[in-house]
Amino acid sequence: MTSLLFKRPFLRIALAFLALTWSALGFALEPLVKAPQVDKPTRVLFVGNSYFYYNNSLHNHVSRLLSAADPALEKRIEFKSATIGGAVAAHHNLDYLTKPGQIGVKQSFELLILQGGSNEGLSEKHRAAYRQTVLAAKALLEPRGIKLALYMPHAYVAPNAHVHPDNLKLTADMLVSVGNEVQALVIPVGLAFEEAYRQRPSLQLHNQVDGSHPSLIGTYLAACTVLASVYGISPVGNSYDYYGAIDRETASFLQKVAQETVSRFNAGR
Repeated sequence: MTSLLFKRPFLRIALAFLALTWSALGFALEPLVKAPQVDKPTRVLFVGNSYFYYNNSLHNHVSRLLSAADPALEKRIEFKSATIGGAVAAHHNLDYLTKPGQIGVKQSFELLILQGGSNEGLSEKHRAAYRQTVLAAKALLEPRGIKLALYMPHAYVAPNAHVHPDNLKLTADMLVSVGNEVQALVIPVGLAFEEAYRQRPSLQLHNQVDGSHPSLIGTYLAACTVLASVYGISPVGNSYDYYGAIDRETASFLQKVAQETVSRFNAGR
């Protein structure tokens, strides 16, 4: 069903910009890390803000997708999510969170997925602060044997006041640049949102009230993108659909978009 938001001319214009950017973003860099850094990690810490905890939390959806894809892993999965509403990357106490046993996981985490604030790529000051936070995170995590992955957030859409056609390019450029500097995997969720909108402009991947937070299917698309990036497992054909809350046709479409986006991103296209 088409949301009332999609009847607003401004949103149609914003989505038109999104549709253009996949081929026109003109990335100066391509990711250096193009494959999972850990073989099927089962101890994963998700650190971010409300983009993670909306819709029953991103980590829960990734866990269920992974369990459906590889049932042998289900009992071994120890995912944790540490989120602060409105947080930027620097707001999180990674030293505390990643000490074994501190938040209920006895062994050291294998992977930390870090999501910065949705506006951290949009100004020089914020980009510099994000880079310093990631450099410090890398220095902290490496001696603990924890790999780092950077989560690329989706861009704003109307009615959000901060919609701009350059937002996704700025964010993606920052993530790839910093990710390459610290040799971290970049998870291209923002590009997956853009591609889904390009193919189906009537989808409602964002919360219709604020044009910022993900809707349920937006979170599902993000989870499929994490599965494809972090595990190298294609979400296409995965049986998990949030217990029937997402119709199979939509779930199949989002699975396909996630896999195609990750493949194209890692190929530098």
